[in-house]
Amino acid sequence: MRILYIFPHPDDESFGPANAMYKQAREGHEVFLLTLTKGGATKKRHDYGYSVEEMGNVRYKEMKKVETVLKLKGMSVLNLPDSGLKNLDPRIIEDIIKDEILRLRPEVVVTYAVHGISGFHDHLVTHAVVKRAYCELKENNSFLKRLAFFTVNDESAKLSNHFKITPSNKEEIKCVISVNDEDISKAHEALDCYETYADVIKASGIKSLILHEVCFEIFNEKHEEVLNDLFKNLK
Repeated sequence: MRILYIFPHPDDESFGPANAMYKQAREGHEVFLLTLTKGGATKKRHDYGYSVEEMGNVRYKEMKKVETVLKLKGMSVLNLPDSGLKNLDPRIIEDIIKDEILRLRPEVVVTYAVHGISGFHDHLVTHAVVKRAYCELKENNSFLKRLAFFTVNDESAKLSNHFKITPSNKEEIKCVISVNDEDISKAHEALDCYETYADVIKASGIKSLILHEVCFEIFNEKHEEVLNDLFKNLK
């Protein structure tokens, strides 16, 4: 099966569902990643004296290492304005996303839940435009089977003392993927690719928050039981 993850920034995948992504690749699925910005506007650029463009180029190189670590089938990194997606005509972003979906033809598309976990506006915009693009394309493209939203549960949110995290309610979580120690180790390795964020990764304790279960909401589907795989019960 083919799955496309769509996030706004470099490291969103590694601070997020990298362990599930690696598991899916390990099990033979084709895992793709679309990142909408190069993340150059981060305040971390000031630590290195980089311009937005220079920081974006550095982070892109770090992402190329992540692509290898997670065994992604493919990765596209755009150069939309970091921290500025809310200022764009959303149709511009939607058209780009639709083009990528039509090019790759994934059965499953994944992005952030509506709260964006962190609440950052780039995350919220990404959720909205991906959902809109998916709904519009699904009307005439039978290859699309499922839209899922990466999220965290209440227990995971309470473990973080560094980040302000918004979880999904238990009733909203419709898929929980169990991963093994190898998957978690690869998620840690993916984080380590972001050398410019090494101090943030250490200070946040994010590695300790990468657990053996990864949570997702599933859009517009009803299931009697929580799924254990994003490819299960596809229609």
